[in-house]
Amino acid sequence: MRSIEVPLPDAGVEREARRRLDGLVKPVGALGRLEELAAWLCAVHGTVPPPPVDDVRVVVFAGDHGITRTRPDVSAYPRQITAAMLRTFVTGKSGVTVLARQVGARVRVLDIAVDVDLDDIPEEVRAFKVRHGSGSIDVEDALAPDEVERAFAVGRAVADEEIDAGAQVLIPGDMGIGNSTVAAALVAASLGLPADEVVGTGTGVDEDGRARKVAVLDAALARAGHVEDPLSLLAALGSACAAATAGFVVQAAVRATPVLLDGVFSCAAALVARDLAPDAPRWWLAGHRSTEPAQGHALKALGLEPILDLGLRLGEGSGAVQAVSVLKAARAVLAEMGALADLT
Repeated sequence: MRSIEVPLPDAGVEREARRRLDGLVKPVGALGRLEELAAWLCAVHGTVPPPPVDDVRVVVFAGDHGITRTRPDVSAYPRQITAAMLRTFVTGKSGVTVLARQVGARVRVLDIAVDVDLDDIPEEVRAFKVRHGSGSIDVEDALAPDEVERAFAVGRAVADEEIDAGAQVLIPGDMGIGNSTVAAALVAASLGLPADEVVGTGTGVDEDGRARKVAVLDAALARAGHVEDPLSLLAALGSACAAATAGFVVQAAVRATPVLLDGVFSCAAALVARDLAPDAPRWWLAGHRSTEPAQGHALKALGLEPILDLGLRLGEGSGAVQAVSVLKAARAVLAEMGALADLT
């Protein structure tokens, strides 16, 4: 697949923003990271000050992974939790829906590859389903080539829908037991890292559980071998929801719309997406630092520094929504603080 062209944020506007920040009623650089974020917001929106951060949208891509069917011991929770949690999202009682309400963000959940038919949830949640579950990556590919292309296209289409509806910031969320195993596989394969360096405790497995995850990942990486093409990598070691997430963050960049990445799953998908659209990371921020080591490796490769570090490992987009308040504060600094030149 040819590289996807992405526009660049406005460097001239960013320089103008930094000059204005230096002239505010404070010592130069005294507001630290807030100033960096304010200038970045100006660059991606092309104006000083940037518009209010009012329309933030989270899209949760949900799916099951074959590895939790053949090796349920890689997670502290049974795979049936994925479907149960999808229903919880619909009722507005999941972690991210509760947290998103606090910052005025909207949450949309989509069944991309849950391993059961969920006829009791709204049709719009099921409208983009690619398949039931994904292959068990230690013994088979996660997706067929046509499925990975379809899932990637779904992510792009959903990003278009949200942007056309007015989204100013997009957040990719995830839901699926086994997500951290798949994310670790993508990061390890992308960066050429051994399994032991990327595997964490996920949902809270003990050291024996972590050792089992390492063994599963070793088998998956050995089976897949060296895969350079990003879509082929998503097919071999990813999942339908990982491919959809990759398409989502790529299309946001194509449409010049900023993205707040969440935890290990969205960062792993973004790492693969970067190989499809090398300039896309200019439109992305890391909302928070996860406890999963694979996320740290992905963020370093992407050149992103997390806004928050709260020890979160829930996923769903829950960490990234906490960073929305910081973006609002950064914008307010530039839009509302007085200038030194106006002091009398």
